[in-house]
Amino acid sequence: MQDNELLLAFYGDDFTGSTDAMEALSQSGYRTVLFLEAPSPDMLKRFEGIRCVGVAGTSRAKNPEDLGKEVGPIMERLAQLPAGIIHYKTCSTFDSSPDFGSIGEAISVTLPYFKDQETVPLLVGAPALGRYTVFGHHFARYDGEVYRLDRHPVMSRHPVTPMGEADLRLHLQKQLDAHMELVSIVELEGGEKSARTAYRHKLERKPAVILFDALGDGTMRLTGQLIWESGVEGQRFVVGSSGVEYALTAYWEEAGIRKSDDQTNSVRKGLVPASRILAVSGSASPVSQRQVETAIEQGFIGLRIPPECLAEDRDMPEQLLKEAIQHLNEGRSVVLYTALGPEDPAIAATRKAMADKGIGGSQAGEHIGRQLGRWTKHIMLQANIGRVVIAGGDTSGFVTSEMGIYGLEMALPVSPGAPLCKVYSQDERMDGLELALKGGQFGSPDYFIKVRDAASG
Repeated sequence: MQDNELLLAFYGDDFTGSTDAMEALSQSGYRTVLFLEAPSPDMLKRFEGIRCVGVAGTSRAKNPEDLGKEVGPIMERLAQLPAGIIHYKTCSTFDSSPDFGSIGEAISVTLPYFKDQETVPLLVGAPALGRYTVFGHHFARYDGEVYRLDRHPVMSRHPVTPMGEADLRLHLQKQLDAHMELVSIVELEGGEKSARTAYRHKLERKPAVILFDALGDGTMRLTGQLIWESGVEGQRFVVGSSGVEYALTAYWEEAGIRKSDDQTNSVRKGLVPASRILAVSGSASPVSQRQVETAIEQGFIGLRIPPECLAEDRDMPEQLLKEAIQHLNEGRSVVLYTALGPEDPAIAATRKAMADKGIGGSQAGEHIGRQLGRWTKHIMLQANIGRVVIAGGDTSGFVTSEMGIYGLEMALPVSPGAPLCKVYSQDERMDGLELALKGGQFGSPDYFIKVRDAASG
């Protein structure tokens, strides 16, 4: 691989997960730009020293038919880029089901673009984010404790894709009826020879997927080496969380694969704390609930969005938006939110309001996201806001598309998996906006305050 070629191109199945992958690469010194559509070679030339690219998608919120229509064409275009690894990026809690966000369907529509590849490496664990896979079973940290996925306080009760099975192979087989193998933690901790032998033997059985356990930094580096070397003569299609990026960058650094020059300083320089910010939460997770409540306790103005407003077509809730703009103009930060946690009655009320309008299934999430996007842009422009937070993985992709953004680059780390980014847009009013996107499970209780106060150095 030549030094001027791309190392990796990824598609993220939701927007906040995509910024998570971008952060893992950027933090290690490999300049990464995240796009809303697959970039052309000419577009990539605008970004000096770029080593990795991503496309932020919304497939996690789609049914299999709509997922295929989105993912197939994008992965086809990414496969045409001169990148060693093409990565379908999933959530680190593997949010998916046969009906929504099917990772099996994503594999099925992508693999035909890699005609010489029979087996897809799968890495979901990301110890840096508190996500671990041991003997195929997945675990995730929450509130200081680590839970098996099917006993996780949040993921076992997820409103769309509840995780009732911790064995990732069994969970995936409900979406992809195919043979799967595992490179276990015992084989990985046995060292390079042990892991390489195990991986080779698994490949000889011609499985559709090989899952890698993940527990610590040493095994992650070794997994990154196995994935990279297996595709060094061409491209390799890989599936998994940002653990893929953490594993690969750990190996790249050891192998001396060239990083980007220090051009990202221009993105990171000159950032100062914001006097006020706008936060918009479309997430109903307990983590987001605490973040909204903490922000209000710390002086943010909290404004609940009525369910009936979310169900409207394009009408704006004029009084609500006027109130938000007034508070921002008076120097106060504002948080708009749709619900406070999974038990909030507003969730059922919103579903009913949507159903009354004939909006259901995956359409509901997109409808809410686009509504929030229109309102966010309106408030920003009227109040001249330069820093915004969007909470909610499925929400963020639709919000950003409504805001007229074509790309993002990490400016500052704020919380693992949820950095502050610089926006690229053809609309000069949006270009240069500072934007933080966080999934429902990410960030400390004071995340919104940290974003407001984030500064260079």
